[in-house]
Order: sequence, then C-alpha cells, then structure tokens
Amino acid sequence: MTAESGARNGAPQHTAPPPGEGAPALRTGTLGVADIAFFVVSAAAPLTVMAGVAPLAIGIGGIGAPVGYLLAGATLALFAVGFTAMTRHVRHGGGFYAFITRGLGRPAGFGAATLALLAYNGMQIGVYGLLATGTQDALAALWGIHVPWQPIALGGVFVIWYLGYRSIDFGAKVLGVLLVAETGILVLLAGGVLLHGGADGLALDSFTPGSVLVPGTGAVLAFAFAAFTGFESTAIYRREARDPGRTVPRATYIAVGFLGLFYAFSVWIVIQAFGGTKVLKAVATDPAGLFFTATTHYVGAWAADLMHVFIVTSILASQLAFHNAINRYGLSLSQEGVLPPLLGRVHPEHRSPYVAGVLQSVLALLVVAGFALAGADPYHQLLLWMNTPGMLGLLTLQALTAVAVPCFFRRIRHTEGRWRTRVAPAAATVLTAGALWLVITKIGLMTAAPFGTNAVLVLTVPAAFAIGVLLALRIRRSRPRVYAQFAAEPPEPPEPSEPSVPAPSAAPD
Repeated sequence: MTAESGARNGAPQHTAPPPGEGAPALRTGTLGVADIAFFVVSAAAPLTVMAGVAPLAIGIGGIGAPVGYLLAGATLALFAVGFTAMTRHVRHGGGFYAFITRGLGRPAGFGAATLALLAYNGMQIGVYGLLATGTQDALAALWGIHVPWQPIALGGVFVIWYLGYRSIDFGAKVLGVLLVAETGILVLLAGGVLLHGGADGLALDSFTPGSVLVPGTGAVLAFAFAAFTGFESTAIYRREARDPGRTVPRATYIAVGFLGLFYAFSVWIVIQAFGGTKVLKAVATDPAGLFFTATTHYVGAWAADLMHVFIVTSILASQLAFHNAINRYGLSLSQEGVLPPLLGRVHPEHRSPYVAGVLQSVLALLVVAGFALAGADPYHQLLLWMNTPGMLGLLTLQALTAVAVPCFFRRIRHTEGRWRTRVAPAAATVLTAGALWLVITKIGLMTAAPFGTNAVLVLTVPAAFAIGVLLALRIRRSRPRVYAQFAAEPPEPPEPSEPSVPAPSAAPD
C-alpha cells in the first residue's frame, strides 16, 4: 500500500513559514478511532434524528421506513470505499476541498472550500433553533415552565464556543459521554420492546418488498440521507489522529455502519412498539411524541423524562462536532493564505484553533440575533432555512468527491486496486448524485416552505460553489503563489518502510 508524500506525488509543498517561530500547532497523535467516530456520530445527532424526524419518515413511507435508512447507509458505505482509499494518499487536513482539488483541479477545490464553509456553518448555526425548541419542550415537560427561545439559543452559542475552545481530547471526552447517553436511552427502549414482544408480537414485515416498494419510499430515502450529514468529517481530524492512515478509514466505516444499522433498528423498534397496523395512526395523532409514548409504556415515565434531557444534550453534541469541523476548515484555509492569517492561530495551551472558533461563534451570534429580532420561528425558519442549504451542500460535496476519486487515482501510481479506485467510486457517484436529486425533489416535505423559499435555499448551494470558482480565478491572477500551493501536501517526510514511487503530475488547474 502506497502513501505518497507531497514531493513524491507531485503535489506542491507548503513553503511558506509558519505564523511565527515556534508557533503552537494542533495537538498531533491525540485522537483514536473511537474519538473520531464520536465526533462523526455526534454530528448526526442520532437521538434527535430518531425522535424528531423518523416519525415523519414512518408517516410518509409506512412500516418499510427502516429499509430507507439501510439503503442510505449502504450507499454511503460504498462512497467510503474510495473516500478512505484517498485518505491514505492525501495527507492534507482540508477534507473535502483538498480531495476535490487533487482530483478535479484548483478552481473546483476553491468552489468546494466556499461550499464547505457555507454547509458546515448552515448546519451548525441552524441547529441553535432546534436547541431552543428542544430545551423549551424539555422544560415544559419536566417542570411546566416556559422560557423564550432567544436566550436559550444565544446561551447555547457561548456553551459551544467554550467547549470548542478547549482541547480536542477534552471535546472528544464530552462527546463520548453525551453520545453514550443519547444512544443508551434508545437501547433501553429497544430492550423494553424486545422483552415485551412489542404490541402484536415482533414481525419482520418492514423488510418485505410490499412494505418497501411504496410511493413514499423516495421521501424516506431523502430523510435518511439527510440523517447521515457530517460523517465525512473524519478526514478533517487527520492531523490530530493517531496513525491517521488507519484511524481515519476505520472511524469512517464504524460511523457509517453504526448509523445505518442503529437508525434502521431504532425505527423498526418503534414500529414494533405500536404494531404495524397502529403505528401510522399514532404518527398521525402525535408524531413528536411517538418515541416518548413508546418509552413511557415500555420502560417508564422516568426514561421519557431522561429522553427529553438527552435530546438537548444530543443537539449540543451535534453543534460541538460541527463547530470543531468549521474551525479546522478555517484554520486550514488560513494556512493556505486564502483566509486572513489571524484565523490560523492555535491556542498555546489547548492547541485549538481558537481564533477561528471565536469568529464562528460571533457569526452564530449575529445570525441567531438577526432571526430573533425579525421575530422568526426558531424551528421553521432558523433551523430549516439554515440547515437545508447546509445539508444540500454536504451532499453536493460528497458527490463531487466521488467524482474526484477515480480522477485522482488515474494520475498517480498506487496499489489500491480497481474496486477502490474505479468501480466503487463510479457507483458512488451515481448513487450520491441520485440522492442529491432525490432530496431536492422532496425538499418541500422537509421545509414545509413555499416554492420561492425552497428555490432560494437550493440555489444557494451552486451560488456558493460559483463564488469559490471566481475567487480561484482572481487569486490565480493576483496571488499566483497562493493559488499554486492551494491544497498542497504538508511537508512531512515519508515513513522509512514506504517504497519509492515515480512522481506523478501536480493537481490539475
């Protein structure tokens, strides 16, 4: 297996000096497989997805909804084949934009970078609306009190800023605890349903063709693909990972496999809790209370109370994971010379990109305050209007990366094999593009917004990419050195055991 250095694979090397002599950098060798997997799975917020979105998927797709999550997981596992193969050859910490640059050229890479900033910020900032409504629901259910959503959302910004300001290993520990809590409550529900045999006895009719091949399956797939957002961020933590050549691929497969199986199992469990003939009536009556009602019946009211609390912590965990990802994108682009050098500063003690974290938190404050002053609804406007272009942006980046993988491997010498470098990426390209189109066509089900609003939300994605391409053309004229070194490999010497290989061409223009 070959893992080329920048010099050997023809990618330009970073030659610019560091921000300062002896300037602090990210803490290397800190994150293991479990740590990175915690970041990725936490970004997906499994408890929030199940309690908040899965009932809608059941209502639209019927009892065959679990298969939608399995199909989405299988598609993204196929995408991960080429994605993880490329992580062994591209050591840059820029994630998607570095991969797309190396496969499709620098203009596409710049477009991917601006789209990634839009997508991750949209996902992270929009969820403050969900944090506000989730906290309101928890306070009302537990103590019967009502708190306006604005102070909850604004307070959440400061909490996430502080957790991101601390060291990455501290954040991994926090996410580990929160993830165990949110998945643990669903495991309790599953145990209760399985022990009692469900409402009408356990059945596997959710997986029969007659239950799956129904008109609502396309919408279920759209919801399912949206539930996996953030899993690709494993590559962003490469510089902080232990043995990244093995850690990043393993964390990616674990995250995708866990989410796909856990989502499908949890949806099947809640269907069994009510029974296949009654679950649709329960969804129509009280979709938001579906999991709470099942938990109260099969486990106890105390567990339903805990579920309210853990939904809030699940949302916080998701925001922290996205916040950390955004900060590392900002750090990387600053070190590229694209963003101001100030964003490239790393905290001397915590080794976190703290300036980028401050800027992202200030942006979140401004956006949340803007929605609050406008009298917007925290869920239907702050959450959905921000998250929709974010989710579409991440799906677009996945599709572009799938295209970039075979283009990259055609230009270098490697020993990865046709399955990893051609067959799986080609299939992933078709499937991820299909998933993106499916989500766009079903966008009205997700936003419940008028056509004009949905059109603006969708068109924001190509607009962000186009801005990046125009920026690339401008930098190529005005700052050719920055352009030439964009997404360059870090100056890391090769491992002694690695064989030497001929130098292929640099990233295409």
